[in-house]
Amino acid sequence: MMRRALIAAVIAITCGWSSARAADVAFTQFIASLWPEAQKAGVSRATFDGQTRGLEPDYKLPDLILPGRPATGAPSQAEFVQVPADYVREASIANLAGEGQRLLQKYNAALTKIEQSSGVPATVMLAIWGRETDFGRYKLPYDLVRVLATQAYVGRRKDTYRNEFILALKILGEGVVTRKDMTSSWAGATGLTQFLPSEYYKHGVDFDGDGRIDIWHSVPDALASAAQQLVNKGWQSGVRWAYEVRAPAKVDCTVGVPEVTKPIGQWLREGFVPVRGQKLSAAEQAQPASLLQPEGVYGPAFLTTKNYFVIKEYNFSDLYVLFVGHLSDRMTSPLPFATPWSASKQLRTRDVEAMQRGLTRVGLYKDKVDGKAGMQTRAALGAYQKSAGLKVDCWPSEEVLRSIQAAR
Repeated sequence: MMRRALIAAVIAITCGWSSARAADVAFTQFIASLWPEAQKAGVSRATFDGQTRGLEPDYKLPDLILPGRPATGAPSQAEFVQVPADYVREASIANLAGEGQRLLQKYNAALTKIEQSSGVPATVMLAIWGRETDFGRYKLPYDLVRVLATQAYVGRRKDTYRNEFILALKILGEGVVTRKDMTSSWAGATGLTQFLPSEYYKHGVDFDGDGRIDIWHSVPDALASAAQQLVNKGWQSGVRWAYEVRAPAKVDCTVGVPEVTKPIGQWLREGFVPVRGQKLSAAEQAQPASLLQPEGVYGPAFLTTKNYFVIKEYNFSDLYVLFVGHLSDRMTSPLPFATPWSASKQLRTRDVEAMQRGLTRVGLYKDKVDGKAGMQTRAALGAYQKSAGLKVDCWPSEEVLRSIQAAR
């Protein structure tokens, strides 16, 4: 019996080794097949061979589709699984704001020039840097080339990463950064302000004038590139990212979607009041804005401008924009949000997905099922609460989930 078990173990190990070897061979063949595309993109043969020699996939990365393994999906990003009070944590904001004030002075000359040419406030550029890599103090843990190659081979967005992989090789071929310094997140974002290679080519700026766009070591280049990305996505000079307001008691939280846009002055006439007695100019009141209530009817409320959604294109999360926007404000003002966050609880990703499927089934939700309780999900949830005779608070709770599931 012992002998049979030993033989079975040897066979299992051998089969596993053979399977892994077969996968590696297939991966190597896949990478080799990309040469014509790389050559067309301007990558030299020497660069391609040098950077792909001995390259192995990293099957421990998230968001891969691997035969014989259950789909794990992307990791639960803090922006989508934490409640606002945990994500926009006062201690973190205060700490980063203090460092941001120091950096505001250190890079004052460069920031002033970038702000004058782009219209993006220096504090917004710094806030993005602070949120993305803790002002460069956070060391990105992955090898960008290996990440992009793996994602191009077995990721959920193969075509996207295929192009990113080739562009990463192009960057290396241009000698801007070494492979050792070209580290990234699991999703392939690299540099001080976290760009994909395609974003590097679309928005990168050689601000320091040394002939290279170096977002890994040159702070002016990284900040100017972040500002340029915002400009290219529609940044409006002189417009705030949002205004914190107190919502009227009987606010209809289902209107908190980007499609419902009114001049700020109209929102004010409908009972929304700027916090701390803030007076808005005629120009500000004429600006179009949407309502944002990150915790439904609980916690702070905001009137969000065009620039709010421009920042959101940098990272598609309301909490990310709140963090960046509030951090930028805190570099010039010590005041926290006027309305405190509530003690709300966040449902697990799979529960939010179940909620989204239920809302889709009854025709109230038409966006993707992704487990993220964003604007569209909260508004659809509020519409369901209206139809079911529940308290309308536009917040995903276990009570509402049970009601949706029972309504099948």
